[in-house]
Amino acid sequence: MSERDLDQELVLRAQNGDQRAFELLVVKYERRIARLLSRMIRDQSEIEDVSQEAFIKAYRALPSFRGESAFYTWLYRIAINTAKNHLSTLGRRPVLSTEYEDEDGDSVDAASLVPDFHTPETELSNKQIVSTVNEAVDALPEELREAITLREMDGMSYDEIAAAMDCPIGTVRSRIFRAREAIANRLRPLLKEVGKDKRW
Repeated sequence: MSERDLDQELVLRAQNGDQRAFELLVVKYERRIARLLSRMIRDQSEIEDVSQEAFIKAYRALPSFRGESAFYTWLYRIAINTAKNHLSTLGRRPVLSTEYEDEDGDSVDAASLVPDFHTPETELSNKQIVSTVNEAVDALPEELREAITLREMDGMSYDEIAAAMDCPIGTVRSRIFRAREAIANRLRPLLKEVGKDKRW
């Protein structure tokens, strides 16, 4: 049984009144949702509150879930919208973290993936590259920032991103291309300086 099939089985049980089934979905995804929200919200207590609110919204909306997308994709969209509403109420913009999940679901800091040859010069240039990437991503329009984050940090497929962002796959491809070009333009001068001029 695939992950999607397992989730679908738990969803069906929860839709039929099995509260334990939904609790299992919460246990399965609460850390992943918290990590997702930590890219938008810095305060840990706020992350917990927004995460809880997202799961409550998901539980209430569960009767309308038809399984057209994966459960996590559906839950992801609810969590993102809940976080956006929370930040909008407070008049704040989402923050950007360099962390993302690897395929094992472990949190990895992107800064740790930049090659380090243990010299003060390379350490400085690596930090500048990471900082420039973060600034470039942060400066992107929201729809480009979300698309590139889902692709490069969450490792989602184009189909999954299209489902999560509720837009055609062609739009996803265009947004990711434009985001990469904007980041590459910011990085180009820095990469020339350190002799690493290649497309990001």
